[in-house]
Amino acid sequence: MALLPILEYPHPRLRTVARPVDPGQVHDPAFQRLLDDMFQTMYEAPGIGLAATQVDTHQRFMVIDVTEGRDQPLAFINPVIRERSAELRLHQEGCLSIPGVYADVTRPDGIVVEALDRHGKPFELRVDGLLATCIQHEVDHLDGKLFIDHLSALKRDRAIKRLEKLRREAR
Repeated sequence: MALLPILEYPHPRLRTVARPVDPGQVHDPAFQRLLDDMFQTMYEAPGIGLAATQVDTHQRFMVIDVTEGRDQPLAFINPVIRERSAELRLHQEGCLSIPGVYADVTRPDGIVVEALDRHGKPFELRVDGLLATCIQHEVDHLDGKLFIDHLSALKRDRAIKRLEKLRREAR
């Protein structure tokens, strides 16, 4: 396995809308290695989700593990959110592509998502809470959106200024 470079804001390719994965590609050893590399990259970052777009692969798949023990890895290939609850949840979000910046984002608390697993088997999940937030965040990446796009212009500007400050301090 190998660590993959993560694109960081304002990289223009973070705005790319990912194309669907050909289901036959799922069985390709190179695709399976890429999934393994994405999990390793996510865990090492450390993060709880990583979309292919973030590692400059513009296909619709992502990896997630929201567990404390990092022992329930989930792969979502060609994910589609079929339902979103009317009940909303405010959650502080961060992003591996906008390191060190966090902001409160309001999203539907519950969702139903359909996807293929890492072996190409279709599945459906009805989830809420952190996992629902994470899935929506990663699907946004596949659609070329970032969590800061959900903020008001003022809060988005503050988040970007915070990122710029962190980068200056890191030099």
